[in-house]
Amino acid sequence: MTHRLPVRVYYEDTDMGGIVYYANYLKYIERSRSTLVGELGLDQKKMKDEDAIVFVVVRVEADYLRPARLDDELEIVTTHHAASPMRWVFDQDVMRGDELLFRAKVTAVCMTTEGKPVRLPAELRAKLT
Repeated sequence: MTHRLPVRVYYEDTDMGGIVYYANYLKYIERSRSTLVGELGLDQKKMKDEDAIVFVVVRVEADYLRPARLDDELEIVTTHHAASPMRWVFDQDVMRGDELLFRAKVTAVCMTTEGKPVRLPAELRAKLT
């Protein structure tokens, strides 16, 4: 399954050299995952408030390949799958046209608000298989 999210680089995203600050790539890919979750029909606020379950990132592997710059039009391309009943894995690329700038592999799990690991919601597992 693939999801695409356009992102424009604003002044606030850059360092003094006009290059995207490294931590902002993590914000871009988080925004893409959050949008994806909503588009899959999952209400994270409801999950937290009613079921006391939240998604937690437990691992990020990231490669910074080329810099993005002020005013660039980027696209966050996310491919995802359930790696197990408890793990959701995302391969995320930040693209400028056909040019790959940043690549990450992100692993998320579900936990109770008290920190106990739980299975991914059944409706999500069904959509990912």
